[in-house]
Amino acid sequence: MDGFTALQASRFTGSTGNQLRYWDKIGLVKPGVQATGGRPGVRRLYSFRDLVSLKVVKSLLDGGMSLQRVRRAYEYLRSNAQLEEELSSVKLVTDGKSIFKITKDDGEILNMLRQGQMAFFIAIDKLAVEVGTGVTEFLRDREQFVRTLRAVEHELDLETSPRRSRRRTTA
Repeated sequence: MDGFTALQASRFTGSTGNQLRYWDKIGLVKPGVQATGGRPGVRRLYSFRDLVSLKVVKSLLDGGMSLQRVRRAYEYLRSNAQLEEELSSVKLVTDGKSIFKITKDDGEILNMLRQGQMAFFIAIDKLAVEVGTGVTEFLRDREQFVRTLRAVEHELDLETSPRRSRRRTTA
């Protein structure tokens, strides 16, 4: 198969034919196999990578992102040759205002709308595990300390106990 028609692309991505035409016209996602070049009667043919790109665009739009922000993020990906990397190694996350790229290999987070500025996140589950480990170690150390202290106190009581009883009997 040389490519996917606009109708197939529409079905696979959930996009409408009008969306596909408009995204092609504005240069957001152009058909990679065969573009119309503005000529009537020429079929658009999309590659698999184009379908994935269309689905990403559609998902971001459905998630509440504006077309302008989606376009800026997509242009950043293209300008930094990110589309050439393995698609399965990239995750895009949005909070409705920004689009973040998270790489699978190193977990690096980049803000796509701020020219790849590094973003900071906190994995609360990992912090909870760290705190839990610290608490567990503290409780174990405290329990060991209390046991040692009681053992020393008991030994002192045993050592001083006969002396006390002798003092009482001699007095």
